[in-house]
Amino acid sequence: MNNSSNLPLDLPGNLSIGHGYDLHALIDGDGFMLGGVTIPCDKKVVAHSDGDVLLHAICDALLGAAGLGDLGEHFPDTDDKWLNISGEKLVTLTLQKIKQCNYKVANLDSTVILESPKLSPYKLQMRDNIAALLEVSKSSINVKATCNEGMDAIGSNLAIAAHCVCLLSSTS
Repeated sequence: MNNSSNLPLDLPGNLSIGHGYDLHALIDGDGFMLGGVTIPCDKKVVAHSDGDVLLHAICDALLGAAGLGDLGEHFPDTDDKWLNISGEKLVTLTLQKIKQCNYKVANLDSTVILESPKLSPYKLQMRDNIAALLEVSKSSINVKATCNEGMDAIGSNLAIAAHCVCLLSSTS
């Protein structure tokens, strides 16, 4: 049966989709960075960089969509050059790389998985910051948050993770 609703989506050749993921352990501390925003709480992230899992997942998605590998290939944690680097700087450097491949960000959807604190008070600020970093409209960026309902390391508040899907469009 040839039902048009069953046909594959025919995307133009100038679009590319990428997925990114990052996870870091949490320990007792005084807050952490997420989406370039300081989240005040009684935890901090264990990381070589600033540990911003959301911005790291975004970088991974952008690099993947452009066919440029992953975050660790470009900014290895074995190189002290990247020690304590901010997620915002990583996004800026990653954006330069995708621009060199003649891409721009068309859309980005992300999910942060964290048991606590609740992120709803910070989501719009994160979205605005990400839009500015990626030089796109706020309407092109979405930040969601969820928890793991007390299950696994994230649910036990021992870790934080983020997923990101992005759509790039060609500039040429």
